[in-house]
Amino acid sequence: MSDDQLSYLSGAEVQTVIYHNKENGYTIARVSVKNEPGQTTIVGTLGELAAGASLDLHGKWLMHPKFGRQFEVSTFEQTRPATENGVIRFLQSSIKGVGEKTATRLVEEFGIEVLDILDDDPEKLLKVRGISKKKLVDIIESWGKQREIKNLLVFLQTHNVPTTFAGKIFHLYGAQAERKLRENPYDLAYEIRGIGFRTADQMAMKLGFDHDCAQRLEAALAYTILTSCERSGHLFLPKPKLLEDVARMLDTSDIEKLELALYSLEEKKRIRIEDLSEQNISEAVYLMYFYHYENESTQRLYQLVSHPTPVSRKKIDKTLPRVEETLGFTLSDEQREAVFEACSNKVFIITGGPGTGKTTITKAIMLTLKELGLKVKQAAPTGRAAKRMAEATGHPSKTLHRLLQYQPDGGFHYCEDQKLKADVLVVDEASMVDAQLFVAILRALPHTCRLILVGDVNQLPSVGPGNVLGDLINSHKIPCAVLTHIFRQAQESFIVVNAHRINNGQFPRQHPSQAPEADFYWIPQENTLKVQKLILDSVCDRIPKRYGLDPLRDIQVLTPMHKGDVGTQALNIALQKRLNPPGGKRELERKYVTYREGDRVIQLKNNYDKEVFNGDLGWIIEVDEDAHELLIEFDGNFVHIESSELDELGLAYAVSVHKSQGSEYPAVVMPIVTQHYMLLQRNLLYTGLTRARELAVLIGSDRAFQIGLNNATAGKRHTHLDYRIRSIFSENRLY
Repeated sequence: MSDDQLSYLSGAEVQTVIYHNKENGYTIARVSVKNEPGQTTIVGTLGELAAGASLDLHGKWLMHPKFGRQFEVSTFEQTRPATENGVIRFLQSSIKGVGEKTATRLVEEFGIEVLDILDDDPEKLLKVRGISKKKLVDIIESWGKQREIKNLLVFLQTHNVPTTFAGKIFHLYGAQAERKLRENPYDLAYEIRGIGFRTADQMAMKLGFDHDCAQRLEAALAYTILTSCERSGHLFLPKPKLLEDVARMLDTSDIEKLELALYSLEEKKRIRIEDLSEQNISEAVYLMYFYHYENESTQRLYQLVSHPTPVSRKKIDKTLPRVEETLGFTLSDEQREAVFEACSNKVFIITGGPGTGKTTITKAIMLTLKELGLKVKQAAPTGRAAKRMAEATGHPSKTLHRLLQYQPDGGFHYCEDQKLKADVLVVDEASMVDAQLFVAILRALPHTCRLILVGDVNQLPSVGPGNVLGDLINSHKIPCAVLTHIFRQAQESFIVVNAHRINNGQFPRQHPSQAPEADFYWIPQENTLKVQKLILDSVCDRIPKRYGLDPLRDIQVLTPMHKGDVGTQALNIALQKRLNPPGGKRELERKYVTYREGDRVIQLKNNYDKEVFNGDLGWIIEVDEDAHELLIEFDGNFVHIESSELDELGLAYAVSVHKSQGSEYPAVVMPIVTQHYMLLQRNLLYTGLTRARELAVLIGSDRAFQIGLNNATAGKRHTHLDYRIRSIFSENRLY
């Protein structure tokens, strides 16, 4: 419960700092306030407070269910401590190198005016015993830094900029932070991840920048390219589309000014404008680093392929009897040819749908490569995919980020200057590899290495920008085995049969038997609230009773969108209530989400420092309500998630189909309704269904399903990698 009326606390003296997050400035402290009995708990983005500091606070009173009455600070001003004791405590807790004795001597010499002396004439402090010239330099530096951060916090508050970014801004600009922001606040959108155009624009308008100033137009153009690429997976935007989108966003008709701003960005080398006449696009606008990803991938791929590392067919044929003995069956002619091609080519692709033997071929290739005495590395984009790959082939497998050893600066240990020690790299779930990760892979490979990519090109493409696997196949320059034959055992699975039907644009077939052996169900229902009820009943009651599956561990709800009656948001709340009710469990609230011990959660962004990645599923083991932290297990990896990282999490009782890529679940339940028509497309239906290993239950509207089946070209990404590969290989007469 809370009192929404704004309140003001004057002269609150900080007694104790209970918790402080250096990353975002979130602080919990206890203060003493006149006319308030005992000590008052304050919470909010207050920066690094020091005991003894005096604050004037604006905010509102809250009643925390566990910790009682608290004051949530919206804005504040730091004033000078009013008592000598307060000044002593403030000095010793806020200035590096000043302890209780030194602080006491300073106050004995100068009284509470010592803080003014620190500002105006710090040389006077040399009169105090124990303060040398060297120590004075440290004191002045420490005092100046904490004062500048406080000034920056006040400046950001004044201009309605979230103070959570104060630390990052100060780290970037230092003492010049306020001056730099006044000169061009739009630089924040370029320099600091998390501050977008709209936040910077809000500040700029308050600072008096014109609506059509060059800085604003340039920032709007860069922001539109970036958000469109991140949202839709493009690597570039056609210029007319870009200008149209920005003009609409800024509510302007001055296209000429926007064009001038675009060419200014090109001069500053923030964008690259390319003539892609092969795609009938005269002016394609790339952010510079997206252009580099695509161009560098082409060059490095060509260098890898053009460096010969021959293996004779005779040698490969000689190993196959031993490989077949280990496998326990004889390879077909088609399979033998795929093994030979994979082992003899520098880059090779294996693609096919479920039941076509991708795993079998991959295992045969791995065994053959080892028989040939080659050093093989295996990797996949996600932890779950890597684990599945290791189980299938019997060979160790890692995530690509772990294999390449991600570094805190954003790069990888294995790179152009430090090559991976391998003769062959096999990458599974290659459809998930985006343009940036593909460049990193190619940088790390020595020219003598082979690269084998295994994946289903009919699935949704990568979450990040690019369409790497599709473009490599479409270039027709990289050797590729396209597996189409469905093996007899797989033909008995209606999950497999219907996945191929969906891929061909056909409506799925219902299992002739509704007995427990059925592995696929289509349940028609037009009303979305009834669809929601069917999902809840299926997950919580019907499937567990009929198939003996654990609703928390074995059943995953997948859905195309986040909003609506059967979007992730509504379903997560409803499923959490049914499957993990409070019952005295510790929990944390973050915005509109409650995280509770026992909850299933999903990581929404890559956190390389903690080695958890976008799409990883985990379980909340412990909730620390005092520190606002969670302990989560991600596939055996126990990770502490701090308060500043909670926005990178989501509940995972229901997740989007996009986030499910690279994962498999014993059972999948998926709504398909017209409410989601914007995202209904054939590869989304196909991807969702193929996440199910033992059981798939699809619920919704026949019309919505048909919309998705008919929508085979939506979501096409603006990329040019296939043309670039075709061009460089043709020019050099390779393949």
